Amino acid sequence: SLSLSLSLMATQASLLLQKQLKDLCKHPVDGFSAGLVDETNIFEWSVTIIGPPDTLYDGGYFNATMSFPSNYPNSPPTVKFTSEIWHPNVYPDGRVCFPVQMMNPQQM
Repeated sequence: SLSLSLSLMATQASLLLQKQLKDLCKHPVDGFSAGLVDETNIFEWSVTIIGPPDTLYDGGYFNATMSFPSNYPNSPPTVKFTSEIWHPNVYPDGRVCFPVQMMNPQQM
């Protein structure tokens, strides 16, 4: 049934996200940290990006939320900055606009 396959997809997404968060904690990425917004919801992450040296963002700390859909990784997460940031791919309200080709798995 449709509801069973949607539930299975959400379970698979949840397991993948748990693994990815655990891997990120074990093997941190320079200039990036992530954790859960709420410990009961693996689909909502709070992230911090530290501005890379020798860029306009040098010294900046930029907070954002990542919301993953239940069919992740088949659909991308949405990202919204909660810190003020100027970037051509970030709307004034903090939402990130990804170019369409980045959302097409065949072109990744």
